Amino acid sequence: MQIGQRPPQVADRAVPGHWEGDLIVGAGTRSAIGTLVERSTRFVILLHLPGPRTAEAVADAMIAQMSDLPAHLRRSITWDRGSEMAAYDRIQLDLQAPVYFADPYSPWQRGSNENTNRLLRFWFTKGSDLSTWTNDDIRRVQDTLNARPRPTLDLRTPAQALNDYLTTAA
Repeated sequence: MQIGQRPPQVADRAVPGHWEGDLIVGAGTRSAIGTLVERSTRFVILLHLPGPRTAEAVADAMIAQMSDLPAHLRRSITWDRGSEMAAYDRIQLDLQAPVYFADPYSPWQRGSNENTNRLLRFWFTKGSDLSTWTNDDIRRVQDTLNARPRPTLDLRTPAQALNDYLTTAA
């Protein structure tokens, strides 16, 4: 679905459960790391993709990482128009979350994700081979980023913001 079809609640970031995603690609390699950022809490999920970044590999990793989230934290996913999302119908079905696609050449439509990808380049530098990172390494980076206080969250961390939401939503 086109980004213009997203519900208005996605834009105001008031309701958690809307995610933005993309890939960080290793230069000269076929490896990548998938990035998912929840728009309201800025919570980050990283997808380990050490082999070819096929649509099936991205779908498998995304479904594995997001399946355990409560349904109210899987309201929607917004991605760019990369071929890695060719299996979006399977993602929608398995996660019960609609997938929306940003307009071409419009990275600001996934602003939280673009900002997060810039932060992640501290660890995953351009030109590096991302296949050398283990799942544990990637999890440590994910946890570090989720423990980083954010001015936009009144200096709470994404992990605290997500936990606060889960505690009040329960």
